[in-house]
Amino acid sequence: MRRALLSIVTPFYNEGEGVHAFFNELYEELEKIPDIDWEVVAIDDGSRDNTFNLLLDHSHRDGRIKVLELSRNFGKELALKAGLDHISGDVAIVMDADLQDPVYLIPGMLQQWRNGFDVVLGIREDRSSDTRLKRWTSSAFYTLFNMISDTQIPVNAGDFRLMDRKVVEILGTMNECNRFNKGIFAWVGFRTTSLPYVRPIRLIGQTKWNFIQLLLLAWQGVTSFSAFPLKLLTVGGLFLCIVTFIYGSFLIFDTLILGGDVPGYPSIMVTILFFSGVQMLSLGIVGEYIGRIYSETKKRPPYVIRKIHQQKHESHQHQDHRSIHTFGDHPFHPTHFRHHQT
Repeated sequence: MRRALLSIVTPFYNEGEGVHAFFNELYEELEKIPDIDWEVVAIDDGSRDNTFNLLLDHSHRDGRIKVLELSRNFGKELALKAGLDHISGDVAIVMDADLQDPVYLIPGMLQQWRNGFDVVLGIREDRSSDTRLKRWTSSAFYTLFNMISDTQIPVNAGDFRLMDRKVVEILGTMNECNRFNKGIFAWVGFRTTSLPYVRPIRLIGQTKWNFIQLLLLAWQGVTSFSAFPLKLLTVGGLFLCIVTFIYGSFLIFDTLILGGDVPGYPSIMVTILFFSGVQMLSLGIVGEYIGRIYSETKKRPPYVIRKIHQQKHESHQHQDHRSIHTFGDHPFHPTHFRHHQT
């Protein structure tokens, strides 16, 4: 009977300080798991430090490590798609390179997969290590998103999860460039369970996410999975029209019937500035959606892979991809590109 193949999918961006520690812990855990073969799909997302060279070194020493060298930094969301598009396994586990997604959860995830579940989520059980601001904003985001979207994201579930190959294949057909993976993962459904864990403190390197980037990612999630902001504009516009009509009627009645004075310059300026601000905000939100439509209609590939690096490994009949370039999710022969092979 053929042994199942597990694919570990991990994006790397300027993680040079922690590459060796990541592989050491991963090796130690994977070698304990009986009756399963494994591979690692490591995605270098345009790192500017020595991350790529370290990944290449591990790949040269172990043919089970496949390194996808992206042509530039595409961001974590698209880097994950690149990795999932290039797995060879029967099942995939997505995890970060900072070791805050604990490798000890892998055997439990595989057991749940063998029990018949297609998706196994890692759910953070305790967020006490986060700042108070991050805990509050995270809770507010999950609450708001699940209120306004038909797609429900499990609270405290990140990208750390196991997915059966059939789930990964469905995800591979979804090629939108404006991606919010947490929403996409939840949207496809399938039989899902979860395992709780306590996220350890990051000991090596620093996070590449700041508050503004997290805020923009949250906004991308909302606009990718909900038309609520547009509906809010409609309701807000209707409300302002009603208020303006009532106020205008009052002014007419006060001036013509009661003989009151016509309001002066300050009130007019305040009204003009207020409605100008509302219009600019409305145009900005509408423009956000139009910009996404424009971006998607160009049908550019979501990512470009400069080169795939992998040594042949005796136990698996994987193709040596070192001379294959990938454009989005479509492989091209090297002669399609004028590229100097080193």
